[in-house]
Amino acid sequence: MSRVADVGNPWLDAGIVAYSTLRYRTDRAYWQKWFPADFITESFPGQFRNWFYSLLAMSTVLERRPPTLTIFGFATLLAEDGRPMHKSLGNMIEFNAAADTAGVDVMRWAYCCQRPESDMLFGYHAMDDVRRRFLIPMWNVYSFFVMYANVDGWTPNQGRPGTFNVLDHWIMARLSELIAQVTAALDDYDALRATKAVEPFLDDLSNWYVRRSRRRFWKSDADADKNAAYSTLYTVLTALTRVLAPLTPFVTEAMYQNLVRSAYPDAPVSVHLSDWPGGATLNSTSLQDDDRALLADMAAARQVVALGHALRSASNVKVRQPLGRALVVADAAQKAGIARLADIVADELNVKAIVFAEREQDLVSYKLLPDNRVLGKKFGQQFPAVRAALGAVDPYAAVHALRAGQSLALTVEGRPVELAPEEVMIQAQPREGFAVQAEGGGVGYNGVVALDTHLSPELLAEGRAREVVRHIQTLRKDAGFELSDRIETEYQAQGEAAQAIAVWADYIKAETLSLTLQSSAAPGGEKSAAFKLDGQPVTVAVKRARR
Repeated sequence: MSRVADVGNPWLDAGIVAYSTLRYRTDRAYWQKWFPADFITESFPGQFRNWFYSLLAMSTVLERRPPTLTIFGFATLLAEDGRPMHKSLGNMIEFNAAADTAGVDVMRWAYCCQRPESDMLFGYHAMDDVRRRFLIPMWNVYSFFVMYANVDGWTPNQGRPGTFNVLDHWIMARLSELIAQVTAALDDYDALRATKAVEPFLDDLSNWYVRRSRRRFWKSDADADKNAAYSTLYTVLTALTRVLAPLTPFVTEAMYQNLVRSAYPDAPVSVHLSDWPGGATLNSTSLQDDDRALLADMAAARQVVALGHALRSASNVKVRQPLGRALVVADAAQKAGIARLADIVADELNVKAIVFAEREQDLVSYKLLPDNRVLGKKFGQQFPAVRAALGAVDPYAAVHALRAGQSLALTVEGRPVELAPEEVMIQAQPREGFAVQAEGGGVGYNGVVALDTHLSPELLAEGRAREVVRHIQTLRKDAGFELSDRIETEYQAQGEAAQAIAVWADYIKAETLSLTLQSSAAPGGEKSAAFKLDGQPVTVAVKRARR
């Protein structure tokens, strides 16, 4: 247990040095067990001058050593409007009112996320941002797990499955990485560094692992893959409660009681009495080479996905519309890693295949232009020569250097000249039929991604079927159906919309848990909706299936 100095200890107060000396003499054997203190904290500037000084002075005189090993202090706490909190200004928030309204764990996380050397602006809008950024994503993952585990009757004592997929291995490697980062940060009493590790992990857990694994929880078969998904997410959540317990003690206690104590009555009665995660199952001090390789490969794959989504957005092609292929240019190491995860990348981008292109030139051409406003002023009469020199360089080599944050070296009228990346504009011209996006200088992947935007009749039909699925899922939700409810679906459609539904009927039924999917002149059910599919009217109605 860390030794923590008592702020209210009378024999360490600056105002009664004589009394402190007397207590020092009589109680020395007792208090030396707790001296020097591991950690003290204060956030009132006057105390820096008084209490901290008295501690240092007395300890130096009496013990010839410092009174504490770690001192932590915040800057000033201000109201959300940037002014000091005063009742007369109407911007003061009383602590209990703040705790009741914002939530204690939200307040604690806000303090932990704050740079201690900067003034903190405290208010309910700021607390709402903290809640949206941290607490809600964590609780959503927890709620997702509990909801599906209850539906399937899954319990942790079913045992660990024998096989895990690549996403399971990846999130466990990320968890080990997180534990190591938070352990090191808290060993240094650095809560800010701990929060900076936790929030990206929560984003990875929610927006990549859980989202990419949803089908594994949805499917009706309780097979080994589904058990692996449950086991992995349970392991991550229970470890996360222990990692976050020092920072957000109340929400983690609630999660622990439901996840651990309800399943294992002999477990420690509180998360705060549990062991810190680590040991044989979770390596909190180092990662294996295979784990590090997987983390690097997934980082590269996710950047390819991000570039692909950006291309879809720029080209106004919905993610639900399948495309034939994505083309990727990457170096040999990155190519191997992305190929290992090609199925995930293809599914995420909704393309039929990931194809590796050998040369960037096969997908896009570049034109380099000077920033006239900046460089014209910088070079004056030499500017035309600079522009000519820029037009003569190898555009592909130049683009790679600029995107990596490197300056571009030119020779202008016999003299060396360097242009900063922000002084050069890059115009990309994709090959006809492709949308192209490039990345450079980032973590994980430096290369080019292109999407083949040609839409065959088959791809268009599949896209229409996916739109139908989206509308049926919305109807299920609006009707208040349970996750496991099977339904009966009727529809009315004509032309290409009707043809797409007929061809993709099995897919639509599987995705929406529809036992039947029937065409009807007047669709009826508990909930119905009319919409247009590529301009063609469609009506869909759903009802619970008879048990």
